[in-house]
Amino acid sequence: MQGHIRTYMGAGKPKRFKEDEEKEQLAKEIAKDWNAVFERSINTLFLTEMVRGLMLTLKYFFERNVTINYPFEKGPLSPRFRGEHALRRYPTGEERCIACKLCEAICPAQAITIEAEEREDGSRRTTRYDIDMTKCIYCGFCQEACPVDAIVEGPNFEFATETHEELLYDKEKLLENGDRWETEIAANLESESLYR
Repeated sequence: MQGHIRTYMGAGKPKRFKEDEEKEQLAKEIAKDWNAVFERSINTLFLTEMVRGLMLTLKYFFERNVTINYPFEKGPLSPRFRGEHALRRYPTGEERCIACKLCEAICPAQAITIEAEEREDGSRRTTRYDIDMTKCIYCGFCQEACPVDAIVEGPNFEFATETHEELLYDKEKLLENGDRWETEIAANLESESLYR
């Protein structure tokens, strides 16, 4: 009997207890595996994931449409939208550009080319103002650098062309863009004047 008591009261656990614990642990792991197998088979049998997906589809099917009929309807644009470039004029009809060449210097894509000459009154005006729209990255640095708001990025985003040459904008094209969108450009610049 003393030997029997020693096995239960010894320093370490007896072999029988260790084996029982290992068996219990193994039984728990098997039960977990079977639970996972059971859940997977139920999901596969009843297609619960597919039903959940269909319910989500039905939920959005009856909600209001969020799409627009694009060519005929246009979504709202932010006042800070950066689209096709334009050169602005003063209300008197005189060009705003003073040929400081800050926009040319700050352009990271080197898309702007300016040539200037002095007038009889001593002021400088541009003789050439070209923008290669294929190089432009529409960062808006030119607009931010301009001290007189002469060069701006207008609200137009539909200016796809058939040839590369049509995307090489000269001064006349830029002034034409400015004349066309002057009211929108002025309103956009006014609305963001607090943040500039």
